[in-house]
Amino acid sequence: MRSAERVRADGAGQAASGEGAATGASGPGRRAADERELRRPPDLALTIGVFVAVFAALLPVTGVVEPWPWLLGATFLTGVVLAVGYIARRYRLAAVAVSLLEIAAWALILTFLFFRDTALLWIIPTPETIRSVPDALAIAGNDIALGAAPLTPSAELAFLIVGATALLAIIIDHVVLTARMPLLAAVGLIAVSLIPSIAVPRGINLPAFVLLSAAILFLIRAETRAREPKSHREASRFSGVPATALGIGAIAVVVALVASPLLPQPAIQPGAGGVGAGPGIDVTLQLGDDLRRPRETTALVVRSSLTSAPYLRAATLSQFDGAVWQPDRSRSVPLSSDFALSEVAVNPDVRVSEYTTSVTVQDLVSPWLPVPFPAVGVDGLQGDWEAVPYNRTVVSRTTSTAGQDYEVVTHVPRPSLEQMRAATAGSVQARDITTSLPGGMPPIIAELAAEVTEGAESDYDALAMLQRWFRGGTFKYSLDSPVEERFDGSGAQAVARFLEVQEGYCVHFASAFALMARTLNMPSRIVVGYLPGTPTTDAVDGQTVYTVMSSQLHAWPEVYFEGIGWIPFEPTVGLGVPTTFSPASTLADNPGDAPDVTPGPTPSSSAPVRDPDQNLEDPGTTEASGASTTVNPLPTFGVVVGILLALAIPAVIQGFRTRRLLNAASRGDAVAAWTVVQDAAIDLGISAPSSDSPRALGRRLIDEHGAPLAETTRLVSAIERASYAAGRGGVDPGMADAAAAVRSALFGHVSSGRRARGVLIPRSLVIRPGSVYAGDGTRVRTGV
Repeated sequence: MRSAERVRADGAGQAASGEGAATGASGPGRRAADERELRRPPDLALTIGVFVAVFAALLPVTGVVEPWPWLLGATFLTGVVLAVGYIARRYRLAAVAVSLLEIAAWALILTFLFFRDTALLWIIPTPETIRSVPDALAIAGNDIALGAAPLTPSAELAFLIVGATALLAIIIDHVVLTARMPLLAAVGLIAVSLIPSIAVPRGINLPAFVLLSAAILFLIRAETRAREPKSHREASRFSGVPATALGIGAIAVVVALVASPLLPQPAIQPGAGGVGAGPGIDVTLQLGDDLRRPRETTALVVRSSLTSAPYLRAATLSQFDGAVWQPDRSRSVPLSSDFALSEVAVNPDVRVSEYTTSVTVQDLVSPWLPVPFPAVGVDGLQGDWEAVPYNRTVVSRTTSTAGQDYEVVTHVPRPSLEQMRAATAGSVQARDITTSLPGGMPPIIAELAAEVTEGAESDYDALAMLQRWFRGGTFKYSLDSPVEERFDGSGAQAVARFLEVQEGYCVHFASAFALMARTLNMPSRIVVGYLPGTPTTDAVDGQTVYTVMSSQLHAWPEVYFEGIGWIPFEPTVGLGVPTTFSPASTLADNPGDAPDVTPGPTPSSSAPVRDPDQNLEDPGTTEASGASTTVNPLPTFGVVVGILLALAIPAVIQGFRTRRLLNAASRGDAVAAWTVVQDAAIDLGISAPSSDSPRALGRRLIDEHGAPLAETTRLVSAIERASYAAGRGGVDPGMADAAAAVRSALFGHVSSGRRARGVLIPRSLVIRPGSVYAGDGTRVRTGV
């Protein structure tokens, strides 16, 4: 009965629409309608939708800032300003007046929440209140720059978030309710919701994403309906448009949640420029922010002919002005030049071994190329690259590391322990900037350097004593202490504080070691790059494959020795293996078997591990596994499953819809039963125009498309009775079986290809019976 009334109401709506069209040409009638439209009351549904959308866009911030108490304040203030705007529109105030009232409410409540001590009557801002705002913003910015996620919000940071959220609500309210541009508002909301993910990469906030998607779809639909005449809104309601829109939105959200994470990420083409998505390398020693990110990705995949993977350098920093270390800005030449990466210069009695290292970039976008040291050749790069002869680094002005796959040849000096002790740390070849110290250095740096190295018989012994002192158990690796103690930097004062607190991360260890070496008149510099990574079970050509994570971005010091070159050290406690050398008597005759100079591999740079029990004089080596290369099928399988799930979504939705209609038909709903038949026709591409009555469509389905005579006649009679003789003849509970039989016969009558398309791509989800597009189907003849 209710369905029959719906059909009659639909017809009445169409008649009313026709009457309106007939009279719409008259001038006074049209002007009256326009005036009524201009005086329409404020849309409460749109206001609520804006509130929900702003709240959903704010939720991702809870992943980087602890939500209490700013989330409550932001929700409250957003609700107040939107309520003020709604009330103002009820009184038909101008759009500018509405926005001004919202801004006034925003300012007054912000003052009460955060600056009432300086306000008049706790709510009216005073000049002192206004002067306090820049200071609060500066403190909030400092908290963001130096803090570690998730941040504990200070009052200033809470003020920034609450104020910005309510201001965003005012802007979105104006765009949606005044300018009537919900799509533009959606772009702004999505951009705001992405900011936390850009600052701190992490997995998707599923509730926030679903809520924001639903709110945006609601805003678009509600604003569109508000533009339609009332008769059209009623007609679209009964023609299934809301259900269609809901289905399309649900499909989009499900595909985004299920299929997108399983698909392979697009590769950024080398040579496309140095700007792109993905983590990069900060060569200014601001590594704390990168290391504190909660989510890590695979930056590089490495294998080498070395017995263990080498450190990979990106840049060196030699100039120290007391506050920061400056990256070396030396002359660069094309990588193909004969002067790019020349042969290493060492004393004739120092062994030099050649190694090759293959690097595949997975997720790194940087103009600095990670290479082992000392590189003498690089092959396989795409784009224009240059070499810096001074420090043997590789850079580009026009491209990036994204998608690169290259091989580096290194000639590594292999001095013995005796040769290291005989060498002097210093040379005329070392630049002055590698030994200079600014004035006003905290005395604790030089005092501790002299104290720790007292009794050293050689420069190398002094540096080895420094290395052992840092790694001896007194110091601790910590990403949080430098922030809590406010010395998260590499300047002289930060180093002095680090030496007192004895807790920090690689930047502090490297800076302290380099400065202490300079107080001993030894040339030193800092290197920024990557730790060797973690070995996998895979191997290629007998070389173990290592994965280097984004969290393994690292800094370490180097000291220059006459006749040998720059020697790296590893003072950071819990990371890598300390630099050591073996006596000449223990070295193998084959230079390729000499122990590595560079520190050995480490499990992770973000989670310190206990130092291995290793003798400084005899480091020992291990051989790489010779296992064959294996391919993990799970990613490909996951992509295939994700695609199949995405393809099945429309069929699943249509299956639920058909089952719901059949359940209604079993209770005597003739409209639901006939809709099952119409949906089947549309899915199979059979024309079902609005000009066809149920009797005409039923006759064509019987004659041309194999519909059973008895069941189709039964359904036609039922829908005609429901439309023109409601309440007569009683309820026919067998309509569900009849509708199912007709649907099955229609699908069985077509070819297997059309049947598959009808199931997998049900057009009836977006094309409703009686619409213009429903009449575009093909009139298929029997047997097709």
